[in-house]
Order: sequence, then C-alpha cells, then structure tokens
Amino acid sequence: MLPIPSVADGTSRVTTFELFFDLVYVFAFTQVSRLMAETHSAAGIAQALIVLALLWWTWVGFSWISNTASADQPFLRTVMTAAMIAVFVAALTIPEAYEDLEGGWSGPVVFAAAYTAVRLIHLALYSVVGWRSRALRRQLGIFLIALVPAVLLVLVGALVGGAAQVWLWLIAIVYDVVATRVGSAVGRGWRLPSAEHWAERHGLVVILALGESIVAIGVGVAREPIDLPIVVGSAMSVIVSVLLWWSYFARLAAAGEAVLAARDEKERAILGADAYSYAHFVIIAGIILTALGIEDAMKHIDDTEAFGWFGAAALGAGIAAFAVGTILFALLIGQRRFLMRGVEAVLFVAAIPVLAGVAPLWALTIAAASMAAIAITESRLHRRAARS
Repeated sequence: MLPIPSVADGTSRVTTFELFFDLVYVFAFTQVSRLMAETHSAAGIAQALIVLALLWWTWVGFSWISNTASADQPFLRTVMTAAMIAVFVAALTIPEAYEDLEGGWSGPVVFAAAYTAVRLIHLALYSVVGWRSRALRRQLGIFLIALVPAVLLVLVGALVGGAAQVWLWLIAIVYDVVATRVGSAVGRGWRLPSAEHWAERHGLVVILALGESIVAIGVGVAREPIDLPIVVGSAMSVIVSVLLWWSYFARLAAAGEAVLAARDEKERAILGADAYSYAHFVIIAGIILTALGIEDAMKHIDDTEAFGWFGAAALGAGIAAFAVGTILFALLIGQRRFLMRGVEAVLFVAAIPVLAGVAPLWALTIAAASMAAIAITESRLHRRAARS
C-alpha cells in the first residue's frame, strides 16, 4: 500500500528540497541557451523555445504538487528525486534534441523518453497525493485527455525527426496547454492551498533564470584578459539583469501574492494557472533570450564592428518578451499601470536594427540606458498616481 502524503496546510513556504529540485531546471535553461547559441539562427531559437516549453510544462506540474502536499515528506522527496533524474537526462540531450550526435543513443529519442518519464511520474505522484479528493481524482482523469496525445506526439516526433519533429513537438505543447486549460475550466478540481508558496516558488524560478543572465556575462569573456571594454560591458550587462529583476520583484511579485491570497482555493487555482503557469513562461523565455544576447555581445565585446542581427535580435526580443510577460501578469492580477512596459516592448523590437548596427559594447550600453530611463519614468508615474 503506497503511503498517502498529507496535504499542505495552506501557509507553507518553499522548502529547501524544492529549491534543490529546481536546480536541474537551471541546467536545462543553460542547455536551451547553448542550443540557441550553437544553431545561431532564428530556426534554432524557435526549436530551443519549443524544448523550453516542454520542460517548463514539466516544472509547472511539480509546482502544483508541492503546493498540495509538502515536499519535505519522504515519499514526495523520493519520487521527486526520480523526476529530477529524468529532467537532468532530458537536459543533457538538449544539444542533440533535434540533430543526433554521432555515436551513443539517439538524442531526440532519449529526450522524448526522459520527458515522457517525467510526465508519467508527475501523474502517478499526483494520483497518490489527490487520492482522498474526489474532485482532484476527477480532474486527473480529465487531465489524461491532454497528457496522452501530447506525450505520443513528442515520442513520434523524436522517431521521425526532421522538420516533422519540430511541427509535432510544437503541436504537442500547444495541444497540451490548450487541452489542460479547457479541462481545468470544465473539471474545476485543481486547488492551490497556499498563495504564499505559489508566489514564492515562481519568484524563485525567475531568480534562477536571472542567474542564467548573470552567468552569460562571464561565459563570453571567461578566457579573455581583463580590459576596459570587458569591465564596462560587464557593468552594462549586470544593469540589464538588475532592471529585469526590478521590473518583476519591485512592481509585481508582492501584488500577485496579495491577489492570490484574497481568492478562495478554486478561484486561486484558476488565477494561479493563468498568471503563473502560463504568463510566467513568457517571462522566463524573455530572460533566456536576453541572456543569449548578453553572452553574444560579451563574446565580441572588444570588437568595433557591428554587433550583427543574431545577438541584437536576441537582446532586443528578449527584453521585449520579458516586458510582454510582465504586462500579461499585471493584467491577470488586476494591475493596470503598465504603459511603460508596452513602451519598452515596442521600443526594443524597433531598436533591433540599431543594436545590430553598432558595436557590441554600445549595444549593451544602449539597452541598459534605455531600460533605466523606462524604469525611472515608470517609478515617477507610479508615485504620481499614488498621490492622486
């Protein structure tokens, strides 16, 4: 007889084991960024974002479980350790998720198999955690309608390879997300006992993703002799990362937690899915794209030639995507003052040709200065609105 874990009390915070569990996703973020850098193309970025979406959906699943039952319980820790191993294996194969390297096992098939294992472990664990709840058992039954076809599409895509693989994986994630959202609205069986835990868990994964942007600064110049362009470029890159942090934590994180805490468990589950499980993917993707742009700029920080379209597009589109993600999050939690976020998104998409045409150091400087100006303006508008 399997041990039935006790549910969370609704006031729990994130456990150290959950943070440890998330570290395998830090490695996955790094591998996604590596795949983008190695392909060095728009198609490669699109492929990497599909992989990121697949892995993000596995993280989302376990974030729901640990909000329902404490991850400090031995049974949950044991099963989540098995999931960590599967996620790590999937992350290892990301560089060959689409093009198998010579020798060894098939990279795409191993990725698909590891992904399938994570999804099945999640379903089995949730079934044990939710065994006492009739509503949750019914919801998990509906969830199978999304899970089975999505997993099969990923497996078939890995076997057929080529362009068909990309399309099958894209269809898999779109179907999974849409079917889960529709099934959740029909079943209404999901519960979020703890608003504090949910908001903190997502805030921590944003921090972990931001860590990728910091690491990207050093990766580009780790073996280069220190000089003035490296110091200035590092300073501009850190400013960009800090301003991404500020945009989320100084303006939205606390507000999101407060709004969640004011809802009952049913309504909290709906808002938690929309504002966090869905909208936060755009935020995470934006951070990783920005990190890619930073890394590409730092690799060529001493160059006086033009930055080029790849790095400029990653930097500009990454900051713009992050801004769009925060707008979506703000709208869903009822925040209405996001004018400057829209300005930031439009500005950085429009600025991509400018960033591409200047030296990498100037591209980073323009990005940092523009973000700082927008942050200052937003703060002033916020204070003015608060006084009125």
